[in-house]
Amino acid sequence: MDSVFDHIPRNLSPPFTALSAPSPEVTNDSCRFKEDFKYILLPVSYALVFVVGLLLNSVALWLFLAKMRPWNTSAVYMFHLALSDTLYVLSLPMLVYYYGNRNDWPFGVAACKIVRFLFYTNLYCSILFLTCISVHRYLGICHPLRSRTLVKPRHAHLVCGLVWVTVTICLVPNLIFVTTSQRDNDTLCHDTTSPEDFDNYVTYSSVVMVLLFGVPFLVIMVCYCLMARALCRPRQGLRHSQQGASTRKKSIKLIVIVLVVFFLCFVPFHVTRTLYYTFRVLDADCRLLNIVNFTYKITRPLASANSCIDPILYFLAGDHYRSKFIKAFNRQFRNARSAAYVQTASNQKQDLAVVYQNSHPKDQTESERG
Repeated sequence: MDSVFDHIPRNLSPPFTALSAPSPEVTNDSCRFKEDFKYILLPVSYALVFVVGLLLNSVALWLFLAKMRPWNTSAVYMFHLALSDTLYVLSLPMLVYYYGNRNDWPFGVAACKIVRFLFYTNLYCSILFLTCISVHRYLGICHPLRSRTLVKPRHAHLVCGLVWVTVTICLVPNLIFVTTSQRDNDTLCHDTTSPEDFDNYVTYSSVVMVLLFGVPFLVIMVCYCLMARALCRPRQGLRHSQQGASTRKKSIKLIVIVLVVFFLCFVPFHVTRTLYYTFRVLDADCRLLNIVNFTYKITRPLASANSCIDPILYFLAGDHYRSKFIKAFNRQFRNARSAAYVQTASNQKQDLAVVYQNSHPKDQTESERG
């Protein structure tokens, strides 16, 4: 949460309401939240994610669209993952301004709803696309024949369309819950909702978390356990082509990167958010709520960082992505080097002409007379 309402217990006495709070750090006479850290942490971290994420995902989209057509099944999932990350990072400049301006939102209610919607859309689309990539790699390792005959790029396109539709439908209520409010002369853009609707929002977000995080995470763990068992026993049923060092390395890299994304970006965010929601609903002790609130704020940038980590997945584990990446940038480097060489040769030729003219003025004069 990112507003004064996120730190106000629901059992406040009537004289001390959210709108009459003297500062965003005060919740009641005995409970104060010190949140100055977020006015540095969030703008800096979101700015870094914006710059790095936009650069890496722009390169990824360019490679997918210009260098890797036609796509195989893995490339379809990775393209949609890169598209989701790009849409999210484009919304971050507004959040950088908002937190740098100490929780004053000047962009209107619609922009507030869209920015918060894009955060959760990217969060859950990333989880589901990573699940699709993991299931596809599991089929390639444990059921190679079925994977080649049954799983085609057109099927991947249909699955990706289903992911976008499912996430959008699940998050439509979020557009209704999210709103803005006035505090003194500042406009707050709530990450959740207004205090009176908070209990309903907790119920809704818990259902979404189970469906779009809990179930996919369980599927990924099951797939990776089966993949690990198959990779440790390569002679039991796997074809020789699937036993090559390249395939095994790619699969291991995929497992490692996806688990890093989950345990660094997704798991801490969902755990701390669940604890925070629970303690708020139960009116927990102020000191405990303060600690949970602090950890929750820290995990928000981590959840955004998946937009920067995903391109590493394409490079290390993506089929043909690394070779296309290296080939494209080697070509750009060679072209730049050739252009620099031609320019240098031209400059040297001009310099030699000037030197010759300066050292033979008589020849130049006779030539002009002729």
